[in-house]
Amino acid sequence: MPEHLVPLVEMTAAREVVGGRVHRTPMLSSTAAATAIEAVSGVSVADARLYLKAEHLQKTGSFKPRGALNKVASLAPAQREAGIITMSAGNAAQGYAWAGRELGVSVVVVMPLAAVPSKVAACLGYGAEIVLHGEHIGETFDELKRLEAERGLIFCHPFDDPAVIAGHGSLGLEIAEDEPEVDVVVVPIGGGGLISGVATAVKERLPNVRVYGVEPEGSNAMSIALERNEIVRIDPVSVADGLGAPFAGTWTLAAVRRYVDDIVLLDDATILGGLRFAAERIKQVLEPAGAAALGALIYGRIPLRDGDRVCAVLSGGNVDLDRVGEFLASAAPLPSAAPIPA
Repeated sequence: MPEHLVPLVEMTAAREVVGGRVHRTPMLSSTAAATAIEAVSGVSVADARLYLKAEHLQKTGSFKPRGALNKVASLAPAQREAGIITMSAGNAAQGYAWAGRELGVSVVVVMPLAAVPSKVAACLGYGAEIVLHGEHIGETFDELKRLEAERGLIFCHPFDDPAVIAGHGSLGLEIAEDEPEVDVVVVPIGGGGLISGVATAVKERLPNVRVYGVEPEGSNAMSIALERNEIVRIDPVSVADGLGAPFAGTWTLAAVRRYVDDIVLLDDATILGGLRFAAERIKQVLEPAGAAALGALIYGRIPLRDGDRVCAVLSGGNVDLDRVGEFLASAAPLPSAAPIPA
C-alpha cells in the first residue's frame, strides 16, 4: 500500500468480514447538545441537533472489536495457532479478547498496572490471559515485546496496522451512509487507529467533510508527531485512559496527515464535562475517552459554521463505576442555556 495509506476498498472488504459479528451502532441525536454549542459559540447546527455515533453501544463497549476482528481474521492458520499478544489500557484488550474468542484464537493481553478493574475482568471473561505490568503504557509495551519473543506469539498492534484501520473504517462507512449530508465529523485520538479509519472512509466517500481529532493535553502523541514530522514516544497522562497511547503510528500518522483537518487538545476537566453532559442531558454512560469528542463540541473547541451538520463519535462506555463520582465532581461546569430534554 503506497504511502502507508489504507485504501477504501480494504475498508469495504473489512465491513464484509466484521459485519455479521459486530453491531451497526445507532446514530443518536441531541437537541440539548446543539443548544449548548449555540450558547458557547453562537453557531446553529443543522436540524438543531448534534448527531452522535453510538460506538459505546458496540460489542465490548467500544469501537475496538471492528479493527481487532478484521486483524485476527486476516492471520494465516499458523499464526492463529501460535496465538496472539497485544497491549492496551482496556478497550483494545477487550476487543482482541472478544475477537480471539469469536475465531478460536488464544489471546495474551499486557495491561498497565492501573488498568480499570472492570476492563481487566471483561478480558478474563472473554477468555484472554492477562499480564499486568508497568506504571504507564510505555513500560507495558516493553513487557509485551519481551513476552512476544519469549513465547513466539504473534503481535497484533492495538492501532497501527492496516487491517485494524480497515476494520475501523467500517464505522466511517456507516456514518457516510447514515448521514450523507454530514459536514463535520469529530473523533477522539489515542494512537490514531479509529480516526484513521473513520477519516479515510468518510472523506473518500464525502470529500467535502471536515474531520477534527481530539486529544488530551497530556496524551498528545499524534499532535507531537505531526508537529515534528516524526513519531515521538511519550508517557501519556490523562483521565482518558483509553486515549493514552505512548506514540502515534506510521500508518496512523500518514492517514491523519492526509485526511484530518485539525486536532484540538482538551484538558481533563473539559473531557469530563463531556462525560457529565452525556449522563445528565443525553442519558448515555460514557468513559472519559468516549466523551472527548462531545466535550470538544459543547465547549466550543471545534470550529463550526452556521448550518453545519455535525457528528461526534462516542467511542466507548467502559467507565470505571467506582470513579464516576470523582469524574462528575472534576468536570468543568456545563455550558449554560442547555435545556434538560435531550
